Order: sequence, then C-alpha cells, then structure tokens
Amino acid sequence: MSQTTSAAFSADAAGAPDPTLWNEDLNPTPPAARTWTATNYAALWVSMVVSVPAYMLASGLMSEGMNWWQAVLTVFLGNLIVLVPMVLVGHAGTKYGIPFPVLVRASFGVRGAQLPAILRAIVACGWFGIQTWLGSQAIYTILNVVTDNMLVGSNIPGLGINPGQGFCFLLFWALHIWLITKGLESIKRFQALATPLLILAALGLVWWAYINAGGFGPMLSAPSAFSAGGKRAGEFWGFFWPSLTAMVGYWATLALNIPDFTRFAHSQRDQLVGQAIGLPLPMGLLALVAVLVTSSTVVIYGQAIWDPVTLAGKMTGPSVIVALLALITATLMTNIAANVVSPAYDFSNLAPHRISFRIGGYITAGIGLAMMPWKILETTKGYIFTWLVGYGALLGPVAGIMMVDYFLVRRTVLKTGELFRVDGPYGYGNGWNGRAIVALIIGVLPNLPGFFKQAGFVASVPGVFEALYTYAWFVGLAISAVVYVILMRGRR
Repeated sequence: MSQTTSAAFSADAAGAPDPTLWNEDLNPTPPAARTWTATNYAALWVSMVVSVPAYMLASGLMSEGMNWWQAVLTVFLGNLIVLVPMVLVGHAGTKYGIPFPVLVRASFGVRGAQLPAILRAIVACGWFGIQTWLGSQAIYTILNVVTDNMLVGSNIPGLGINPGQGFCFLLFWALHIWLITKGLESIKRFQALATPLLILAALGLVWWAYINAGGFGPMLSAPSAFSAGGKRAGEFWGFFWPSLTAMVGYWATLALNIPDFTRFAHSQRDQLVGQAIGLPLPMGLLALVAVLVTSSTVVIYGQAIWDPVTLAGKMTGPSVIVALLALITATLMTNIAANVVSPAYDFSNLAPHRISFRIGGYITAGIGLAMMPWKILETTKGYIFTWLVGYGALLGPVAGIMMVDYFLVRRTVLKTGELFRVDGPYGYGNGWNGRAIVALIIGVLPNLPGFFKQAGFVASVPGVFEALYTYAWFVGLAISAVVYVILMRGRR
C-alpha cells in the first residue's frame, strides 16, 4: 500500500475514512502482512477441495448416467473454467490488499456494494450449513459405531432428522464457532498441517478400495447411460451442459470473494501459480478418487455407494474411525476457509463500526444453522441442478460486473482511500451505482424462469428459458458484463 493510501486511513488525516465504511478487518492489508506464497494458496485450495460435497460431485454425475471418465472430465473442465475469474478477480486483492466487500464498492458504489455482498453471504451461509451437516454425519456415524447405535431414533416432527443427528450437528457447529474465535492466522496454520494428512487419507481410501475389491470393479468398464442402447441414449449434451454449469457454480462464491485471500499474497505470481496448481488438478483427482472408490463398492457391497459418509459407516475395524476423522477434518477446513471467512467480511461490511470479522462469522454460523441444510441434499438433482446452478445464475452477473469494471472501465487503477468515503468517486448517487444494479437485474432475469421450473415453483416454461438456465452462470456473467460496460461508457 502506498504512503498516500496509508495516510487516507490515519484517524486525524484530511479525507479520513467514513467510520460507517471502515474497520480494521476491512482495512487494506499492509505490505508487511502480505506473506502468503504460492505454496500457501495451493495448500488452501487442496484443503478446500478435499471435502464431502466435492467428492459427491463426480459420484452424483455417475449416479445420473455418466461413465467414470465423463464425470471426471466434466468436473475438471468446470474448475478449469472457474479458475479464470478466480485469478482475474484475485488480481485486485493482491494489488491493493482489499477484501471483496471493499473491491465491489468500485462497481456498485460504497453503499450499493452491500447488495452483492449480502447475496454472496447468504449463499455462503447455505454452504456453511451443508458442510456442517455433512461433517456432523461423520460424527454421528462414529458415535453409533462405538455405542452400538445408541443415537439412532425416530425423526423429530417437522425437522426430518432424529435427536442424535441434531446433537451431532450442534456439536460440529460449536466446533466451528470455537475456530472462528481463533482468527484467520490460526486457520492458516491448521490448514498447513491438515493438507498433507488429507491427501494421504484420500490415497489411503483408494488403496483400501483396490485391495478389498480386488480391482476397481465393473463400473469403470460400464458404458455411459447416454451411449447407444443406454437408458438415456442421445441425451448426453442435454445433461452435460447444465452439469458443467453446476461444476462452475460450485466455486462461484469463491470466484467473487477470492480477494479476501489474495489480499495477503506476496505477489501476483504467488496467487496465480498457487491457484493454478491448487484448484483444477486436485478437483479432477478428487473426482477420480470418488469414481474409483464408488466403483469398488459395487464389488465389495453389491451396490454403488455415492456418499462417502455412508461408505465409511459400512467399513469395519479401525479403518472406519480413521476414514471418518479424515472426513471431519476435511469438512472443517473447507467450511472455515470457503464459507466463514468471506461472509464474515460481507456482514462486517454492512456496519463496520458495529460488526467485526468475528461477529460476522457468528452471524454466518447462525444463519447456516437455521437453513436446515439436510433438506437441500435430499436429492442429487436438488443439490446439483437447483442449488449449484441456481446460485450460479445469481452470482455470475456479479462476477461479470466486477471483472469488466476493474479491467476495462478502470484499467486496474483504483483510488483505495476513496473506497471508504461516501463523497468520493465511488459514492455515485447516495453511495449506489444505479448502472451496476441495472446490469445485475438484466443479467439475472433471463435465468429466473428456468430456475422456477427446476425448483418446482412452476410446472412449465417456454423451452428457450430452460435452455438458457442450462448455461445460467455463463449467460448471467456475459449479459451483465456487456450491459455494464455500455452503461459505464466514458466514466471511470
């Protein structure tokens, strides 16, 4: 950060930041604190990638009819695509040391930035709940193994889970609360320790599957359900494109708020190389692990078991405990990094003088608890095509606006101190940039009918809207980006 920018944050300097827009957590990261290397970013991504929901992506695609290589390739391509906005949006975080809620003020206005920040935060709360639920199921399985199923019982009316599941969910939720109180640096250290263990656990799971199945089973040689003679012959492309969109949507939240992490980067090279190494290839490899292990379950148990928690519960001896502890650790790391850090900043942005990073984390945890995430995961279609594609349709337009604003409208030049003042160039009209709001709405609208149909709110919509929803993230990003550039022509 330059000396001029530093002076803008001096409490007694002229042009000091508006206290309703600034606190220590949102303050640009000083050069001395920008210590994250490419290794740190690669470790961050590996710790987020090795998780139950990511494992379920490839296995979920196979359960819907893809063969093993089609599922792995779809996951890899989706993550290769989303790497592009990750690196581009992350550029501003590294250059100026600012988090997502501050960066988005340049395009939406210092007050208007609260809208995309909250949209992103609510999605993160849903993800926080999903990850917490999946991790809690590993705890539930462990406790039932050691207590001879003492926690098994009837479901609580209206909730759809039994008291034992509810207890484990609250227990795992409380563990997150404890980590939130420790702050970001302790999370970074925990990830550095956990990442190699998670890689070893994944390799160990593959070895277990190979040994117990005497090979990886018949599923690797089974034809796709979309091939000639299959039960879904001729439907491949109609399934592939929404699946690819869902794979992009899986990390659509991080594609927006990656500056929350790249603000600590030592250099642009570190954030670029670290992300390029840490995201597409590990996601592809985890997808391969998922299909190899799932294929072996056909031989071992006589059925394909897509859920790793269910699989771990069927193991015997010490292996079940080791597998489930690895799942718990992986889920905890992913959840804290991907679904607590960023919404904590987003909620802090609402009222910086009242809400700190820590309080923002508590708000995230509270909303995630209330969203009853087990209902989102009831079906594969609900998880992939409603949840992943649906919020991708919402966040894609925000990513498009941010990227073209930073690279095309502003040519990567920001006046950092002015991002914390209502009366500066990013104040627009009363702190809101109406052009960004219009571009956002126009980008979201074409995907709404398809979402309503997929979510079951309406019985049918014209075919063109169903087709658009297939490419929801791409459609929203492209439309909003073009509209925003046109509306902002001549303004910087």
